[in-house]
Amino acid sequence: ATLYQITIRSIGAAGRSQASPPKQAKTVLAAPILEVRSPSPDSILVQWEAVYTAVGFSVSIMRANGLGRIWKENTTNTTLTFTSLDAGTLYTIKAYAWNANGTPGDDSTCNQRTSPRAPANIQVSFDSGALKASVSWAPTEGAFNYTVMASSDSSKLSCSTTFSSCTISSLQCGTEYLISVSASNDAGTSRSTPAVTLRTVACAPGRVIIQEDPPGHLSVSWSNVDLSDYYVAFVKSDDGLEVHCNTSLTQCNFFSECGFTYFISVFAYNKAGQSPLGNVFNYTTAPCCPSDINPVLVSSDRVEIVWSPVRGAELYETKAVDGVNMVECNDTAPACTLSALECDTTYNITVYSFSEVRGSNTSCTSQFITTAPCSPEIKNISKDAFSTINVHWRSSNDDATYTVTARGKTGLYQCSSTGESCTLGGLPCGSAFSITAVAETQAGQSLPSYSVPLETVPCCPGSLTVTQVTQSVVNVSWTVGTGAQTYMTALESRTGQSKCHTHQNHCLLGCITCGVNYTAVLKAISATGLTADCAYPSYFSSACCPLGVKLYRLGPNGIRIYWQATRGSANYSTDLYGSKGIFTCAPSAGFSFCDVTEIPCGDVYTVMVSPVAETGLKLTFCPKKIYSVTCSGSTLGMGKLFFSWIK
Repeated sequence: ATLYQITIRSIGAAGRSQASPPKQAKTVLAAPILEVRSPSPDSILVQWEAVYTAVGFSVSIMRANGLGRIWKENTTNTTLTFTSLDAGTLYTIKAYAWNANGTPGDDSTCNQRTSPRAPANIQVSFDSGALKASVSWAPTEGAFNYTVMASSDSSKLSCSTTFSSCTISSLQCGTEYLISVSASNDAGTSRSTPAVTLRTVACAPGRVIIQEDPPGHLSVSWSNVDLSDYYVAFVKSDDGLEVHCNTSLTQCNFFSECGFTYFISVFAYNKAGQSPLGNVFNYTTAPCCPSDINPVLVSSDRVEIVWSPVRGAELYETKAVDGVNMVECNDTAPACTLSALECDTTYNITVYSFSEVRGSNTSCTSQFITTAPCSPEIKNISKDAFSTINVHWRSSNDDATYTVTARGKTGLYQCSSTGESCTLGGLPCGSAFSITAVAETQAGQSLPSYSVPLETVPCCPGSLTVTQVTQSVVNVSWTVGTGAQTYMTALESRTGQSKCHTHQNHCLLGCITCGVNYTAVLKAISATGLTADCAYPSYFSSACCPLGVKLYRLGPNGIRIYWQATRGSANYSTDLYGSKGIFTCAPSAGFSFCDVTEIPCGDVYTVMVSPVAETGLKLTFCPKKIYSVTCSGSTLGMGKLFFSWIK
């Protein structure tokens, strides 16, 4: 749009020629400098700056691919908008200016694409486990790229793609998102699609509280979470059994058993699905209580108890309380020995199960066990007039029965009583015993008392025999008395006493008065000095030997023997011992002589007059007298008797 005057010269080595006659020429209008953009999917806005001396502009538009019609617009403005275009389509725009003469100037050409339309048919698929959403849509013409935006009150997430789907990750649980999709190309970005609401899964419930009250009832509670429709609480025991409950509230109750560990998880649910896994809580119930506690040994100071192992117990605590003192033992084994207990005492015994996680189960029931009675103490042992043994003891037991045992070589002898003494009868004489006492109650038997020795008196000899040795000496003999070490025997009468002390079973007693009734007494004495007084039938000493024995001739061949009767006997026997025979005569009752007829003469005779005992036994210890009997006349052996005593 500038007028130029043009001259031409020739230039050579010699110089320059003169200019040709001038000629004027004017350049056309400059091409407008276009600024093009697509403000909407169906329009293109063309802008340019004013062109010098231009009075108008002509702008045309057509698809870049040559298809379709051409739109042409004339305008005196420096801006022009083409509408009703196809979205996302590349258009070629040409523009030029003209002057007042209508001469067009240079043209300017450029390409511009319309912006894409918003994607349609939006589909949202939510993955509750991964907390991500897959968004898909129908492809939009002319879109180079797509952007998906997920907006919530607290955050914005997006993803971009050249495809018709996109996945938004890292969504937050319990959040409501508005999902929109926009398409873009080099012309710009489409409007966002109408937002699609996406409600993610609810967050895992928090502040989970687990309580067991009372035992056997497990209460699980939690805080309310946004966007939850209902909750499901799962409780799985360590044996694999699982239970659950559905609720729209924030608490569930379950039955629980002792000694189990429960794994507890709570999920919130809505239409989007299950909430993420929150914390898995474990709750261990108190270990079970032993229920079959059996005392296997109960003594005066010790109780042994056993029970079956129980679930969940790592240790057992056993406590025995008598109201004042406490004895306890801890062990991993299902058994306990409680020692150093008091005898005849009732203990409240409880076995508590213990686990490191839960501690002691304090709800275990107790049972009462009474220790065996205390050992009695024998105070003394006495004898009564009938030689029975009375045993006395001291004890502090309640409702006890006491048994006293005498143990010796001859066997066992017992007596029982609920008091503090009892009588032992029938103990054999001459025996040694060990006496012990034992107390017994329903709880058991005490230890025996300290033993006390007991020795019964020696046995009396079964028989005692008195044999007259001489007129004043007797031999006393007896059978052995069991338990006796020495004997003291005596013959007692009104005239006096004769006695001896010996360790043998016979004894000679002198100074015996003939013809006297004696009482035979014997004492059996043990090594410790115990004495048994033994009584036997009385003994009548032998009659006294007669005095004044004389012989008188009686006829031609006979003799009469006289004596003086003495105390103690009424019967006598007379014996004549000679070489030609033995001749005997017995007096008539009440007489003190007897006759011997037809006795041979010419011989020496020993004459003895002896008392006869009641048993018929002749005593042989009386004095003997010797007489010589001579013959008179001529006939040998038949002559007259002549006798004289020799001594």
